[in-house]
Amino acid sequence: MPFAHRYINYKWASNRGGQCILEFSAFDKDMNRISYAFRAFFSILFSGALPPDIAQAFGYSKALPIKAMPVKAPPPPKPQAGPSAGAVQILGILQRDARLVDFLMEDVAAYSDEQVGAAVRDVHAQSRLALDRYMRLQPVIDGVEGTFTKTEGVDKAALKFIGKVPPSGTAPGGLLRHKGWKAEKVDLPLTGPNDVLAPAEIEIE
Repeated sequence: MPFAHRYINYKWASNRGGQCILEFSAFDKDMNRISYAFRAFFSILFSGALPPDIAQAFGYSKALPIKAMPVKAPPPPKPQAGPSAGAVQILGILQRDARLVDFLMEDVAAYSDEQVGAAVRDVHAQSRLALDRYMRLQPVIDGVEGTFTKTEGVDKAALKFIGKVPPSGTAPGGLLRHKGWKAEKVDLPLTGPNDVLAPAEIEIE
């Protein structure tokens, strides 16, 4: 029998008009073995080891687990500016433009009223200019202080009741003792979190 015929199974199917059906399954398996043999021979000859897939297929080695690629940790988030950063920033502006922090931190007990009054006038003018530049302030209740004012329609969080306050903690109205202030607009320059109100100044001689 010719070589190739040994690897072919003949089947005669009478219900298919006498067609001859050839099955090549055994032939394919033997060809795979021949391919393995050639590959194994030359691999051992030149590298001294079996190919990994052949060694695993015949049980000479265990399947190696696939190593997971290391996942890089995401970069730490950048610090975000919070409410405290805004307070520090506005104080820094008032210090830069009006020296307000210097004035508040100064011990004025040793100065006369005239000296303090003169300093206050300048600090007051410069501070107001700085506030007008970056903020627009409006009174909570735009009324005349000392007159009766109704509280209807005013945000409760913007009211502070004083005097004979009822147990409910609120009242329909009362004497306006202070108009209050609210920020209609804030236009501070963008900045990151920072706790420095004013840098230390060093003169180089």
